[in-house]
Order: sequence, then C-alpha cells, then structure tokens
Amino acid sequence: MKSYATAALALALCCAGAARAQPQAQGDWPCRQVKVQSVAVAGVWTGPSIDAASRSWRDDGALGDLVVRISARRTPLETAQKLVSDFASAAGAERKERLTALFSGVYVTLEAERREVLSGLDRYGAKQKLLAERLREETQAMRAEQDKNPQDAQKIKDASEALQWDLRVFDERRHALSYVCETPALIEQRLGALARMIGAAID
Repeated sequence: MKSYATAALALALCCAGAARAQPQAQGDWPCRQVKVQSVAVAGVWTGPSIDAASRSWRDDGALGDLVVRISARRTPLETAQKLVSDFASAAGAERKERLTALFSGVYVTLEAERREVLSGLDRYGAKQKLLAERLREETQAMRAEQDKNPQDAQKIKDASEALQWDLRVFDERRHALSYVCETPALIEQRLGALARMIGAAID
C-alpha cells in the first residue's frame, strides 16, 4: 500500500509542479503546444480584403449554409472542393465578391469554433490542476493514517479507495489530452486548406 501511495504522490506532485511551471501567459492551458489565441487572416488568406464581406455573408441564406457545410470537419475536403467549385461556377460575374464572402464566413466560423475549443481546454486544465492538488492531499492523508500506531484499517481502506478512484480519473483525463490538444491545430489546418481552395477558385 505504501508503494502505491508513494507512486500516486509522485504523480500528483509532478503534474501539479508542471502546471505551476507553465509561463504565466499560458494560464490553465494544459497542452504541450504553445497556446495561440487566434489565427491571423493574413496568415492563411492571400485574396481580397474580407472587411466588407464579413458584414454580408450572414444575410445570404445559401451562402451561410455553404459556409456551415464546408467548415464542418465531418465534410471531406474533396466534397468541400466540389462545393466550392460549383459555387464559383454559379457566381458568374460576382465570382470574386461571392468567393471572398465565402471565405469570410469560413474564417469567422472556424475562428469561433477554435476559440471555443481553447476555452474548453483552459477549463479542462483548471480542473486537472485542482484534481492534482486533491490527489496530493489524499495521498498525504493516507500516509498519515498508515503512520499511526495503532492503525485504523477501515480509514486506510477508505482513503486508498478514494485515492485510487481519483488517480484513475486523473490519468484517463491526462491521456485524453493528447488527442484533445490536437483539435486547435486540426481547425487551423482545415482553415488553411479551405483558404487555398477558395483563393484558387477566385483566379
């Protein structure tokens, strides 16, 4: 039992220490990747300015529906490519303006999704910090019970079971992070791919 408690305490101390060692700007950010708050338009788009288009695409039902469809990660990029091509062909003389508005909608939509993911990860990280601290406290409390003479077997058993449960929850959440932390990058990649796709259709 003592070896288990020692291992649990080591994990809790390690994770709590790593959280405190993060740069102040990272806050509760739990990922190894550096947190980038937003993707600059200029970083993905080389087409016309989207300033005016950002005010127009929301008022166009068909355009708004297309924005939602191609922005969704469940839509394969091959399907998005065909939808963009069909949209460009149907735009006629308004091709440039319509495609610029389309990208504006995609940018706003994916940036909003990305910001939501970042906020969720910050909340996730804050909960992990609290759980790491609780693990440390539970481990220390169990060790204190083990060091008593005489020992209270029931108290040690209850403390051990609570510690094992919280440790399992913490470890499962820690493993899940390796996947969740990739989500902002996946959104950025989709935004970049759609930007290139739409930009090519303008030319």
